[in-house]
Formats: sequence, structure tokens, C-alpha cells
Amino acid sequence: MKKSYLINLLLVVAMVFMAATQYSTENFGYVDMEYILKNIPAYETAQNQIDEAEKIWNQEVQDGRNQVSEMYKKYETENAMLSDDMRKKREDEIIAKEKAVRDLSMKYFGEEGELYQKRKELIEPIMDNIRNAVQELGKEGNYQEIKEIASGGILYYRAEDDISDEILNKLGYGN
Repeated sequence: MKKSYLINLLLVVAMVFMAATQYSTENFGYVDMEYILKNIPAYETAQNQIDEAEKIWNQEVQDGRNQVSEMYKKYETENAMLSDDMRKKREDEIIAKEKAVRDLSMKYFGEEGELYQKRKELIEPIMDNIRNAVQELGKEGNYQEIKEIASGGILYYRAEDDISDEILNKLGYGN
């Protein structure tokens, strides 16, 4: 009985030791995308272009909304003096202008609008390069996983496991 107990105990200790050894050989890395993007000049340039286009498009849409508002105020002021035909004509003009402004807004900011296309055109290649560098570094460094720090799911990591600078070096932006 003691012999069986001793063998079982040794097996349990061996399994715990093997599990601990396997865990200690796992290699995890972490990247800080905010830090990486701040250190890529092309990203800042692209983001500035997107911001500038968005500002111009927002102003264009807002100008259209202001025109609709002015048309409506003028209509309300003159409504009592307008014939039925003129009233209908003005209402149709306001409705058409509102639709044009809505369409313009969708053209710029819709799901597949120009802002989305501009982001896709300017930012996606940068992100693809980063993803490729992470993949390469992951394979070269034999990492089990590489996680993104700023995504909100990581509460603690060892600073020495942060490979953001290695990613920047791989991309040609290192120190």
C-alpha cells in the first residue's frame, strides 16, 4: 500500500514538474500599437490628411445644413404671402436640398463613404506592415502569443516582454 502511494505521489510530482516546465518555456510578447503608430511618421502624415479631409467635408455638410435652415426660415417668414403653387414649390426646394445634404453626408461619412475609403487607402497599408512585422517577429522569436497592450484586456505584463521597439526596428523606424 505504501509502495502504491509512493508511486502515485511520484507520478503527480512528475506531472506538476512537466507542466511547470512547459509553462516556463512558453514565450509571450506584447506590443503597444499606440506607441508603434506614434513612432511611424507615415501614420502621422496619413492621419493628418484624413483629419484635414474630414474637416473640409464636415464644413461642406454643415454649410448645406445651414442653407436648409435659412431656406426654411425664409419660407416661414414669407409663407402667409405665398400662393399655394409658390408654397409647394418652396417646400419641394427645401425637401430637395435636405435630401442633397443627406446624400452628401452619406457620400463622405457613410459606411463605404470617402472617409472610410481614405482611411483604407492611407492607414491599411501601414497596419498591414505592422501585422506582417508582428507575424515575422513571432515566428523568429518562437512566441506562443503576441498580444496588444492597449486593447484593454491586459491588466499586467512584464515590461521586458514588450516587443514594440523590436517591431519598430523590423519596420525600419528603430533608434
